[in-house]
Amino acid sequence: MRGIGYLALAAAAIAPWAIGGRYVLHVATMLAIMAMLALSMNLMLRIGQLSMAHGAFMGMGAYTSALLTLRAGVGPVVALLLSACLTAAVAVLFGRIFLRVKGVYFVLLTYAFGQIVNLIFQEGTGLFGGNNGLNGIPKFSFLGVRITDPASYYLLVLAFAVATLLLVRAILNSSVGVVLSAIDEDEDLSRSLGTNALAWRTAVFGLSAGLAGVAGSLYAHHLGFLSPSAFGFGLSVDLVVMNIIGGVASPWGPLVGALIVVPLPEVLRGIKEYQLLTYGLILLGFLMFCRDGLVGLVGRWRGASA
Repeated sequence: MRGIGYLALAAAAIAPWAIGGRYVLHVATMLAIMAMLALSMNLMLRIGQLSMAHGAFMGMGAYTSALLTLRAGVGPVVALLLSACLTAAVAVLFGRIFLRVKGVYFVLLTYAFGQIVNLIFQEGTGLFGGNNGLNGIPKFSFLGVRITDPASYYLLVLAFAVATLLLVRAILNSSVGVVLSAIDEDEDLSRSLGTNALAWRTAVFGLSAGLAGVAGSLYAHHLGFLSPSAFGFGLSVDLVVMNIIGGVASPWGPLVGALIVVPLPEVLRGIKEYQLLTYGLILLGFLMFCRDGLVGLVGRWRGASA
């Protein structure tokens, strides 16, 4: 059954490239970018912390990459790496402060941080374009070759999404994952055994933000236009919803959640006035009846049928 699941995901990933069409490839590219973001959020949820700053981290990566290519003439590959490093560094800097608290206090701190960053994007008209946005961001290029074909760019972003999945799986399945699980389940016991919980949580926060920065850079070069509204509080909420629907306990969960949540506005376009209602009902249903998400549900079904 596991092999069938992998084949189904592989078919879903290849289908947009095989079907073609700018609109289909645009939605598929956005899905792959959001899958990367959902995986980065999954790392935070694995240490028992709910970050509402991931929209801001994506925005930081997007604007940094855009400004480096537009104003400084830096190549997109180098800009992507620098934007990821900058975003991770900011997360580590503030993480050493924010991560001293847990629960709702951490949520509020990251929410406030995200709002401040978004306000800077809005008010910084000279640098960030303000609410009018930043235009003319060049397409991604590698070794001097610009990737203007939507199908080729989709494959590039898909490769980044797969690499992110493999990285998150490798971390969670290693001894590092054991340490993170121990910190989440019983931090006091972990500390008594010599684990520096704050350092581990800060490292995860930095890595998670860095991945969000990479996703933001890919997003900027995909659309060629940036607006502060794309990186608001709602984006962080969407990432949490993807993890809840797909399942937090497995790195496959965020991918499954992204497959459902990202195309949902397009599916519900005909009943636009009921989109939020439908969205809320789906989330409520999962919280009440399927708290392990779809991946957890499939796992229980496989265990019962074995």
